[in-house]
Amino acid sequence: MGNDGGSIPKRRELVKEAARLPTSSELKATALESLTHAWSTCPISSEPLDPHNTVSDSRGRLYNYETVLRCLMPGAGAREPSEEGQSQEAVEFARSGIRSLKDIVKLRFSIRKDEKRGEIRTCPLSMKELGAGTRAVYVVPCGHVFSEIVMKELLAAEESSGADTALEKTNHCPECSESFLVRDMVPVLPTDDSDIEKCAARVEELRTLGLAHNLKKDKAAGGKKKRKAAEEEASKSQENGTNGDKPAQKEKKQKRDRDDISSRINNSMTATLTAKVLAEQDKRNKQRKLAAAAR
Repeated sequence: MGNDGGSIPKRRELVKEAARLPTSSELKATALESLTHAWSTCPISSEPLDPHNTVSDSRGRLYNYETVLRCLMPGAGAREPSEEGQSQEAVEFARSGIRSLKDIVKLRFSIRKDEKRGEIRTCPLSMKELGAGTRAVYVVPCGHVFSEIVMKELLAAEESSGADTALEKTNHCPECSESFLVRDMVPVLPTDDSDIEKCAARVEELRTLGLAHNLKKDKAAGGKKKRKAAEEEASKSQENGTNGDKPAQKEKKQKRDRDDISSRINNSMTATLTAKVLAEQDKRNKQRKLAAAAR
């Protein structure tokens, strides 16, 4: 064209290689790289993980303890959106699902020092390095971290032929001898679907028992149970046609008690102030009940 000796290139001349799916080796390399990053970097702050102050949630993800504390402080979620680093940290923390310190467990790694690589996290039983190349688990509530294969072999060796099932059998941490259930052996950064499902099933089981991830009582779960019981009781009373009678009778009884207390006070001014204080107290109690029911 244009007598310049040029030509219009065709598509097969521009596209040298057709698009192809990654091979299995490439997928494994990508997964290993991602897992290595998760073992070394806090996903909230993007800072290097401190092996002495690492915590984990119910899904086995790793965080810096100071980062979680900073995000849990009052007003931490109301930072200026103009500060890009802080707003991104708040977003990542919201994704983690951590609501309180009961949702995390502080991990206790066995640390070995290396001249070239510095501090290395190892399994105290096998002395293998813990990281992307070794599947690891930690025990709740003590937080000691071990190689998964070593713990499975240890549990299999100690398993007795009693009536207890594997999940109900009480075991003891090889490092501190604290008792734990097999259910509370959480995988670190799980990648298999079976391990992820086990973590989810454990969370649901603990929620029904009113427990948090660190096996302490979860007030939120307890509050849900109380509200559910109150709702069921209210629905039953509605069916029986006595829903409006009980609150009215309770209010009349409280008024009689207030009048009785006021009548026993000789000083009229003191009796009036006492009655006002008791009425104000009843009002605050009603407001608390309404606020609890609205949650």
